[in-house]
Parts: sequence; C-alpha cells; structure tokens
Amino acid sequence: MNEFLTFFKLGLNHVLDLSDYDHMLFLLVLTVAYTFKDWKRVFWLVTVFTIGHTISLILATYGAVSFSENAIRLLIYITIVITALYNIFTAGKTSNKTKIVLLLVAALFFGLIHGLGFASHFKFITSGFESKLLPMLEFALGVEAAQIIIVLVVLVVSFIFQTIFRFNKRDWIMVISAIVLGIAIHIIDMNYI
Repeated sequence: MNEFLTFFKLGLNHVLDLSDYDHMLFLLVLTVAYTFKDWKRVFWLVTVFTIGHTISLILATYGAVSFSENAIRLLIYITIVITALYNIFTAGKTSNKTKIVLLLVAALFFGLIHGLGFASHFKFITSGFESKLLPMLEFALGVEAAQIIIVLVVLVVSFIFQTIFRFNKRDWIMVISAIVLGIAIHIIDMNYI
C-alpha cells in the first residue's frame, strides 16, 4: 500500500507541480472549450491523453524508444501551441463527430509526447524495481486523478466567468487560449530558439 501511495503521489505531483506547469497549460487549452454538460467528452479526452502518456512511458522505460529530452520538451510546448491555435480558430463553431474523433486522436498523440517528457526521471526512480509495470500503473492513476482535479478547476472557473461575469463562451475560449499560446511561445523562445 505504501508503494502505491508513493507512485500515486508521484503522478499527482507530476501534473500539479507549479514549477513545471506544461501539463497544466495543456490541460487548460484542451478543456477550456467545454462546460459541465460536456463532462463525458472531457473525461474521454483526458483519459485518452493519460493512455498515450502511459504507453510512451512504458515504451521509454523498457527501452523500446529513445529520444532527446530537449527535443521532447520542445515538442511538449508545440502540442500546447497547436491546441491553443486550434481553439482560437474553432472557437464558436459548432461541434461535430469528426471534430471529436480528431480531438481524441490528437489527445492520444500528444499524450505519447508528454509521457516521454517524464520517462528518464521515472526510469531513474524505478531503477531498483524488478517489475516497473505496477509502479507505472500506480503513477498513471495519480496522473489521471490530478488531471481530473485540473479539469474540474477549469470547468468551475469557466462556469463562473461565463455565468456570473457574463463572459461570452467564444471570447472566453479565445482569451484563455491566447494567454496560454503567449506563455508557450515565450517558453519556446526563451529555452529552445
């Protein structure tokens, strides 16, 4: 039970770490376009992202893929930029089945990239373990729990701004996405260009 809590907390901290907020930025732009009535869609987007995150973590931990950590960090911020731009260009447009399939595929693919960002650290932490699969699953549960926390915060804040402060949904999506886009571009500019 103690080992479960250790890796579960590691997953929570991986997502909720305020000093490394790329995960939070991605979840913010992934979910800002939704409301509580869309909870099933949001749940599936976040869960598919976690599945991709876990798959790449498994592949990297067992040595099936290798990568440059710096390149992965850059790709993580590029996924944030792409998602923010997608929101800006589609804000206010009606949703359809094709759009959700595209979003699920993108969430899976972006999850694969984000999972690689933590792989070397996770590999180091589990270096003394005979089997790394159970700790990975415990870690994934912590990641999913933290993501649900962030999604709930985003949905509550969106509700408050759109209902109490009468912020137009399209404007809300565009403003938040533009802010996140600016942050991501600044980080890319400061660290990778």
